[in-house]
Amino acid sequence: MTEYASDLLRLLSSRGYVHQMTDAAALDALAVKQVVPGYIGFDPTAPSLHVGSLVQIMLLRRLQQTGHKPIVLMGGGTGKIGDPSFKDEARKLMTGDVIAANIASIKTVFERFLTFGDGPTDAVMLDNAEWLDALEYIPFLRDIGQHFSVNRMLSFDSVKLRLDREQSLSFLEFNYMILQAYDFLELSRRIGCRLQMGGSDQWGNIINGVELSRRVDGTEVYGVTTPLITTADGGKMGKTMSGAVWLNEDALPAYDYWQFWRNTDDRDVGRFLRLFTDLPLDEIARLEALEGAEINEAKKVLANEATAMCRGRDAAQAAAETARRTFEEGAAGGSLPTLAVSGSIAIVDALVGLGFAASKGEARRLIKGGGARVEGEKIADEAAMVTVAGEVRISAGKKHHGLLRPA
Repeated sequence: MTEYASDLLRLLSSRGYVHQMTDAAALDALAVKQVVPGYIGFDPTAPSLHVGSLVQIMLLRRLQQTGHKPIVLMGGGTGKIGDPSFKDEARKLMTGDVIAANIASIKTVFERFLTFGDGPTDAVMLDNAEWLDALEYIPFLRDIGQHFSVNRMLSFDSVKLRLDREQSLSFLEFNYMILQAYDFLELSRRIGCRLQMGGSDQWGNIINGVELSRRVDGTEVYGVTTPLITTADGGKMGKTMSGAVWLNEDALPAYDYWQFWRNTDDRDVGRFLRLFTDLPLDEIARLEALEGAEINEAKKVLANEATAMCRGRDAAQAAAETARRTFEEGAAGGSLPTLAVSGSIAIVDALVGLGFAASKGEARRLIKGGGARVEGEKIADEAAMVTVAGEVRISAGKKHHGLLRPA
């Protein structure tokens, strides 16, 4: 492992955040000498980000922890287009009102991970619509467009993948990488931003911004990307049986968020503790060395720490207690997902309503596979009904539990 002089790169490297960097030596030297403002862009495509965005949020947290300034850039402008990177088809276009509502909702999560304010290392949240909406097309083409080679743009993996599959890539989407590069230039000019960070799929876009700042203003800026975060079985981080793992409380109850981390594969525990908690590395080394049934204790620590950071310590403790009562005492805890029912409900509808299946077809497959239970009894009939006169416990597999309650 490379030895770095700056606290920033030492921390990012030791905890597994670094995939690629532009001029690591120069960035390391800059981070020793001054406060480095760094940004990550987030497109407001929904009212909540999901756990797939969490490594990027943690990057901004690490930036602040090592004495630098995090910039959260909301894509109010670029969100009107949508990032085509590694997507099979164009995103659905959103109205300005929807984008504004999504940004307001998303901001509440960042306030749990970062300290916002007016100080030199306080986080700030900006919206690129502030400058992108005001651009004039001809001047933009003349001043910025001349610095981009279409030949090179076509060679980037994010574009090449779509073209190789003979899938449509609109001119609208093709402009996205130019606008993202312009964001970096604009942030450099406005608040001295010197660093852009992002996932590995953003490498081409980041390089464009680094080169644009150098060509137009003669300013040296830098880029860092993180590795693609996959689970030990090769799956995409945050994809579960019941759908996306949302960060906002109103999109996913704290208990379900806690359970997501508690259900981590044994092989991922150490890596996730380094990426998604603030625990010291020596304590993480001790926890990931646990074997057999003891590794479950490490998973509980991961669930407690990750949930406390995103939802608060009280929510984490309540979720842990609900899990203990549910699984160790066999009692139905008060924080389980619930569904109000008038009279009776089909089991397939209950599984969908509790979020354990994305569709009735998926619920039927769950029943057919023996994964659905009512009060601990396996359900074999896909057309089965349940009468809800009092609390009824529904389970999907061994780890997902919910309650039906009379409406």
